[in-house]
Amino acid sequence: MQSLILSASFDSLDTISEYVLAVASNAKLDKKATYRLRLAVDEIATNIISYGYEAVGKQGDIHLNVDIDDNAVTICLEDTGIPYDPIEQGTPDDLDKPLSTRKIGGLGVYLAIQGVDRFIYERVGDRNRNILVVYRHLAE
Repeated sequence: MQSLILSASFDSLDTISEYVLAVASNAKLDKKATYRLRLAVDEIATNIISYGYEAVGKQGDIHLNVDIDDNAVTICLEDTGIPYDPIEQGTPDDLDKPLSTRKIGGLGVYLAIQGVDRFIYERVGDRNRNILVVYRHLAE
């Protein structure tokens, strides 16, 4: 599939979601894998927009690249926002506590990373690279 380059703005999230659904359909992912991939890409893209660009007054783009092979679907989100490695955030330490006592933030990234089969973060030059992999369990 073709790459996608969009402005890093909240207006782009619908297009990103449609793109992920098209990728999943093209790869014949089952519903569960499609849902997990869509949720993870949406969360990472939202964080790129919110914290990589808007929070620091920057503008830029998000590049989405896809690779589909016999075993997996890989979506790579690249941006030139501030460096941010979602893996460094770690597992929230209050998952066992009631919602009313938990601190705000961090759960979305945790769920995104846990929702895909493999997650890789790289900083290459001035670019953040978030790589999400979902193994193909072909729909019947």
